[in-house]
Amino acid sequence: MLTSHDVSSVVIDSLCNQARGQNATVACFYFDFAAQNEQSPANMLGSLLKQLVFGLEEIPEEILEAYEERKKAIGGQGPQIPNILNILQTISSRGRTFICIDALDECAIEDRARLLDSLGQLLEQSPGTRIFMTGRPHILSEIERRLAGGVTSLSISPRRDDIVTYLRGKLAADPTPDARDNNLEAEILEKIPSDISEMYEERTRFRGLR
Repeated sequence: MLTSHDVSSVVIDSLCNQARGQNATVACFYFDFAAQNEQSPANMLGSLLKQLVFGLEEIPEEILEAYEERKKAIGGQGPQIPNILNILQTISSRGRTFICIDALDECAIEDRARLLDSLGQLLEQSPGTRIFMTGRPHILSEIERRLAGGVTSLSISPRRDDIVTYLRGKLAADPTPDARDNNLEAEILEKIPSDISEMYEERTRFRGLR
């Protein structure tokens, strides 16, 4: 049974396979609610930039110059969002760029606004860029507003029968079957599929398109 992270991994693997030999680069980022303090917009965009740079056969001169410039900054301060966006635009102008972002709803609210604005700017300036996101549907309106004119969505909703089949397989493989009786097993097969279905209905995939 696929989770949201599994869906993102499938998409990323598929894009990476398609990108080989096609003058395309792929980068991904997984948000984690427990790590919000470390996952600022600058850190997130910087992570994407590093991945895209590593995927290049040759590093553009503009990127090398920007790196040397930042080395001269006091304390070796890393590039800020405007600098990162400029470099991302430089990379995306040289070929197709795919960005995958998982669990966007777990990004801090105040950071999410700035991040989406930055991604919107990137999409406007980079016709060859495509963005895939996952997140709960309560952020869809914000995404549509900040990435105006280029968003489609697809809901994830697993079938109850698939969940029950998965659970039966896990129960059959339980090394301690005597720890439960028929009533407990029936309760598991009734309650868990209902809870999981509700959870998945709250999570939606988004794609930022041009």
